[in-house]
Amino acid sequence: MSDLDRVRVWADALIRIHLDDSWSFAFDNAKRRAGLCNFTKRRISLSRYLAARFSDDDTHQTLLHEVAHAMSGPAAGHGPEWKRIAREIGYVGGATHSLETATELAPWVGTCPNGHTVFRHRRPARPSSCVKCARSFDPRFTFSWRRREITRADRLAAQTPRD
Repeated sequence: MSDLDRVRVWADALIRIHLDDSWSFAFDNAKRRAGLCNFTKRRISLSRYLAARFSDDDTHQTLLHEVAHAMSGPAAGHGPEWKRIAREIGYVGGATHSLETATELAPWVGTCPNGHTVFRHRRPARPSSCVKCARSFDPRFTFSWRRREITRADRLAAQTPRD
């Protein structure tokens, strides 16, 4: 579990080393994506919720991932130029993370007829079925959705690093 003050120090140091003074760092409120490189604002941001639950190494790798985006430019995506730069600065992961997301902050909870549960941060727009029960859409395993209330206390608890 990363200490957010320490993460800010790492981010500022990586920006000083690899980017120019026009770049900055911030925490954001993302619940599913770990980091973001915003070329318009010239800002790298990390999810405060996910950084608080990721290990120091995972958080550092996310920072490297986003710095590589800033270095390679908006057209690079996750292509060869981004991959080359990412490896040069020490990034060892892939294009996306497979770590835990902030499911406790997802207001939509879906349950399939067999009891499997999924979480969504946005209201589901169309029927979907359980991938544990069927590889492709199968109406026999359609999720039933319910909305749960997410309180301010829930959000604050999700920001607090776990022991």
